Amino acid sequence: MTTSGLPRKNPGTSGRACTPPEPRPGAPSRALRVRAAGDWERFMRRIEARQEPEE
Repeated sequence: MTTSGLPRKNPGTSGRACTPPEPRPGAPSRALRVRAAGDWERFMRRIEARQEPEE
C-alpha cells in the first residue's frame, strides 16, 4: 500500500526561521555593540602605541 499524493517533508523544516529577540527599548542593538567593541580595541592599541617605554 503506497501513498503517492502526499509530499515528502524533511524533519525540522517548518519554514520559520529563528530570529534573535528585539532589544529592549533604549538598549543598543547587536550591530552597534559589535562596532563599539571593534572601536574599543582600536582605541586601546592606539593608546599602547603612544605610551613611551619606561626605563
